[in-house]
Amino acid sequence: MKDCHFLCIIVLEVITLADSVLRDKAKEFAKTVVFLCRDMKSNHKESVLVNQLLRSATSIGANLHEAQYAQGTKDFISKLEIAQKECYETEYWLELLFETTCMNEEDYKTLQNDCGAIRRMLISSLKTIKSK
Repeated sequence: MKDCHFLCIIVLEVITLADSVLRDKAKEFAKTVVFLCRDMKSNHKESVLVNQLLRSATSIGANLHEAQYAQGTKDFISKLEIAQKECYETEYWLELLFETTCMNEEDYKTLQNDCGAIRRMLISSLKTIKSK
C-alpha cells in the first residue's frame, strides 16, 4: 500500500510539472505575440487581423490558467480543449498575416513552431487525462 501511495505522489508531481511547463510556455508565447502585435499596429498593419491574432494567442494561456481552478475533471478537460482550439485559430491568423505580407517569415516560423509545440503538449495532456 505504501508503494502505491508513493507512486501516486510521483505521478501527480509529474503531471503538475508538465502542466506548469505548458502554462509557462503559453504565457511566454502570449507575451511574444503581444509585443509583435504592438509593433504591427504601430506600423499600421491589418489591425483587424492583428486583433484576432492577439485575442486567440492570449486566450491559450488564459484558459490554461483558468484550468488550474477547474471545478472537476470535466471542467479541466473543457478548458484544455478550448486552449487547443485557440491554438488552431492562432495558427490560422499567423498563416493569414504571413501570406498577406503583414508578418515577416522569421516571426511567422518562430511563432508557428511555438504554437505547434503548445498544441502538441495540449494534445498529449488531453490524451493522458482522458485515459484515466
